[in-house]
Amino acid sequence: MRSYTVRFAVEAPARKVWRVLHPKPAPDAPRPRVLEWPTGRMEILTEGDEAGEGLVRTCVFEVPKYLLSGGKGRSWETVTEAKIDKLSRYVAIGKPLWSRAEGYHELEEQPDGTTVLTFHETYHAYNPVLRILLERLVHAKISRDNLATYEHALGYAGRVRRLT
Repeated sequence: MRSYTVRFAVEAPARKVWRVLHPKPAPDAPRPRVLEWPTGRMEILTEGDEAGEGLVRTCVFEVPKYLLSGGKGRSWETVTEAKIDKLSRYVAIGKPLWSRAEGYHELEEQPDGTTVLTFHETYHAYNPVLRILLERLVHAKISRDNLATYEHALGYAGRVRRLT
């Protein structure tokens, strides 16, 4: 099993950071709603409650080409716990390694009005041979891309500084 944690300081209140990470759908938004970024895309199949708990999504993201999947990985995810401006926790099943990921992002508003965002994920490939040979390499690639995506997205809320 692999684990990854990164923390950011964002010069914005938690509600603004939350809105960047959880954009509300427009009233006339098509279903499923699609969000795209340079390294992937997300289809939101079910929006979940007002905090996003119960949200169901599929994601397409880059993976190493040697996995023979055309350089694309796919995951099926659900948000299992969400508290507005505070926490979003998810569980995912992904391929091509057929893995399980669990993660969360947590927002802590600071007394000065800034927000500390913690993103954490654990990743476990089911196949023991693939786990030994590829899990570390694949998770490292996904983690680098997640880091870049978070840094880019958080920039819409305010100045971002990586803490860890």
